[in-house]
Amino acid sequence: MTPAEQLFNQIMQQHTPLISKVCYMYATDTEHFKDLTQEVAANIWCGLDSFRAESKASTWIYRVAINTCVSFYRRNKRHEGALPLDSAGTVAIDNADAEHREQLAMMYRLISDLGKIDRALIMLWLDEKSYDEMAEITGLTRANVASRLHRARARLTLKAQQL
Repeated sequence: MTPAEQLFNQIMQQHTPLISKVCYMYATDTEHFKDLTQEVAANIWCGLDSFRAESKASTWIYRVAINTCVSFYRRNKRHEGALPLDSAGTVAIDNADAEHREQLAMMYRLISDLGKIDRALIMLWLDEKSYDEMAEITGLTRANVASRLHRARARLTLKAQQL
């Protein structure tokens, strides 16, 4: 096995939950989830040479995963506005009890109504990333991250109150 293959396998073993979480946020069904996950893995493989380790590997992987999912949407407009996942909810929901599972499913539904970038920001915020880390991952300025995140959280709060 080559050093690149070893590094790729290590990244995939360590960061599959992160990749799955990002893909889950953008997927519309189980097949779409699988397609996105495979596309992210392919882009990680292709981008291994460009990873300079100037940031944490997880930051780079977030960026690759988010950019892959957003690009996939642009290429495949048919997924735009589709309902969130049902059967592929195994990503983050399987290990929860029934009440928690219902709350997580509702949270994912609310988040899936946000725009692509706002969805990514909320996901990163839930993962307790700093504004600087979010800016690095998304390519936005820190101020833009703060502003967009504030508005996205306000929209989510309003939608949750309307339920």
